[in-house]
Amino acid sequence: MLHIKPIISSLLRSKSGPVLLLLQIILSVAIVANASFIIHERIALMQRDSGIAEEEVLTFSLYNFDERIDNALQNKQDQRILAALPHVQAVTSTNMIPLSGGGWSDVYVDSPDKDTGKSTPNFAFYLGNEQMLDTLGLKLIEGRSFATEEVLYNLTDVGAQAIVSQPLAKAFWGDESPVGKIMYQGTNSIKIVGVVDKLQGAWVDHDNFEYSVIQNVDFGGDSNNKSYMLRAKKQYIPELKEAIVKALHQENPNRVINQIQTVAEYKASSYRHHELMVAVLTLMVVLLLLITSLGLTGMVMFNIQRRTKQIGTRRALGAKKRDIISYFMLENYLICLVGGVLGGLLAIQLGQQLMAIYSLPMLEWQYPALTLVGLLIVTSLAVIVPATKAANISPAIATRSA
Repeated sequence: MLHIKPIISSLLRSKSGPVLLLLQIILSVAIVANASFIIHERIALMQRDSGIAEEEVLTFSLYNFDERIDNALQNKQDQRILAALPHVQAVTSTNMIPLSGGGWSDVYVDSPDKDTGKSTPNFAFYLGNEQMLDTLGLKLIEGRSFATEEVLYNLTDVGAQAIVSQPLAKAFWGDESPVGKIMYQGTNSIKIVGVVDKLQGAWVDHDNFEYSVIQNVDFGGDSNNKSYMLRAKKQYIPELKEAIVKALHQENPNRVINQIQTVAEYKASSYRHHELMVAVLTLMVVLLLLITSLGLTGMVMFNIQRRTKQIGTRRALGAKKRDIISYFMLENYLICLVGGVLGGLLAIQLGQQLMAIYSLPMLEWQYPALTLVGLLIVTSLAVIVPATKAANISPAIATRSA
C-alpha cells in the first residue's frame, strides 16, 4: 500500500499518457463486455436443439412440367420409389422445410367462431403423412402419431388431425394436456392427437421459432411443385443425393429435381449471418484487448526510460527486484481498476441502449466483471516483461546515466 501514493503522484505529473490509456480501457471494457454478451447470445441461438435429426434428413424439391401427369398418382408413386431406395428409413411429402427460411405459418382457434374464440400463438404449419415424425426424428412425448388410413390429401377434407410441439402446447394450454382438444381453422375442425418434444420452424429469428404444428395432409399431390423429405444414416446421404435423381428420372424424365440438401445444410445457411457476427465481434474483442495491452506495455517502457536513474537509485538503496516489478504491476492494476469500473458503468448504459434499439436482452453484470478480470490478466502479461527488464537494471549503470 506504501507504493500507491508515489504511483498516483507519478501518474498525475504525466497526465496525458495515463489519461489516454484510461479512456482506452474504459471504451475497451464497455465494448468488449457488450460484444462478449452478444457473442454468447448468438452462439446460444445457434446451439438451440431443433428436435430434428438434422444431418440424417435429406430434402429436395420437384417440379413436374409434363401437363399429362396426374399429380396425386405421381406423388404416391414417387414416395414408393423413394421408400424403396437403399438405406431409406422413412419418407414424407411436405409443404415446408425446417430451418430453411421459408414456409407456412398459421394459427388455430378454440372455437368455430373466430370472434369469440381464443387464438393460439402464430406457429410454423407443417403438412405430412404418417411417416413425418420418423422422417424428422422427432420425439413423441404424449399421444400418438398419425395412422396410415388417417392421412388426408386436402386441407379441407374431414378428419384433420394435428401434432403440436411442446413449447406451443405450454404457451396455449399451460399444464393442461392438449391431446383430444378440438381446434379450428375457419369452419374446419382439427383434433390434437399428439405432442412432440421439440420442432422448430423455418425462421431462425422468429419469436415463435419453437412453436410448430404438423397436420395429417399428404401435400405432394396438390400441384406440379412439391417437396419431399427422407431419412437415412448420415454416411448414406451423399450416395442418396445421386440415387434420388436417377430413380425419379428413370420413372419419369419430365421433371426437374433440385435443392437436394440436408436440414443441417439449411440450418448452416440460415445461421450464416449469426456466424459472421460472432466472427467479427470476436476479432474486435481480440484486437481491443491487444491494443490495450500494447498501450500499457508502451507506457511502462516509456516510464522505464524516463525513470532509469530513479530505478537505479532505488536499487542502490536496497530495493529488491520484486519491489520494482510490483511497482509497475500495481500501476497497471490501478489504471485497469479505475478504467474497468468506469467502463463497466458505460457498458451497462450501452447495453440498455442496445436493448431498446435492437430488442436484445439486458446485459448481465457478469460480463463487465469478467471483462475486467480478463483485461487484468492480459495486461499483467503485457506489463510483466518490461517490468522485469526494469528490475534487472544495474544500480551502477543507472546512477551513471544522465
